[in-house]
Amino acid sequence: MIELYRGVWVVAYRELLRVLNERSRLVGLLLMPVMILLVFGVGFNSMVGSLGPGVDYIKFLFPGIIAMNAIFISLNTGASIVWDREHGFLKEILVAPIARSGVVLGKALGGAVVVILNATVLLVLAPVVGVSLDPMMVLKLVPLLLVLSVALSSFGILLATRVRSQQGYNVLMELLQFPLIFLSGTFFPLNTLPAWLGAVSKANPVTYGVDAIRKVILSGDLADVNVPGLEGAEIAAGVFGNSLGVLQNGLIVAVIGMVLMSGAVWAFNRQE
Repeated sequence: MIELYRGVWVVAYRELLRVLNERSRLVGLLLMPVMILLVFGVGFNSMVGSLGPGVDYIKFLFPGIIAMNAIFISLNTGASIVWDREHGFLKEILVAPIARSGVVLGKALGGAVVVILNATVLLVLAPVVGVSLDPMMVLKLVPLLLVLSVALSSFGILLATRVRSQQGYNVLMELLQFPLIFLSGTFFPLNTLPAWLGAVSKANPVTYGVDAIRKVILSGDLADVNVPGLEGAEIAAGVFGNSLGVLQNGLIVAVIGMVLMSGAVWAFNRQE
């Protein structure tokens, strides 16, 4: 148990330091979502118009941008596994007196801390887009981001155990990230999709994380949405025709995360 805790702490702290020491990466993580929010939000807001009383497109997009950044940061956590392997540091980790499961959990938690810090900075923009901030909303948002980030980081780590080069991992991430983002309701309501794409989006685990984050941030605003096909919380995700609440969405992501974490630990234990 001590080896597990030591592994989690050491690896998570190292992952956090790597991001904080790379100023260009840190600036990029902050500027990219802001630029997307401005380009997509301002550009499409006049075209899409209002989705309902108090919910225009830029307001709808804001929670999706926070979720999108969580996806980028979390999936790229696996890149550190590939980097460590290429530079020989992974061998030192594997022979160190720490549990390998602690290494996986530490990398996932390190990525989750970066996600939460990044989301905290983005929340400063909330009043600019018309979203009201309150302590309860932030308290609900933190565990959701933690669960989503750990799940996606585990997925990235699982893939990284099977990829042998940084270039290969980057290509794989480019192939996976955008379908996961665009079919999760980040940029548009899922109920506007054709039936077959809607079914694919419901099979996307990221959908439930985006849905939960949007419902927490917009809270009562979604209840006022009154657009045909987008009534109330149906603006986001649902299963078998039923809208899911924040807790239900969170539980789905948590279960998927536990499966992915177990797979990542199993795959990492087989590293040599």
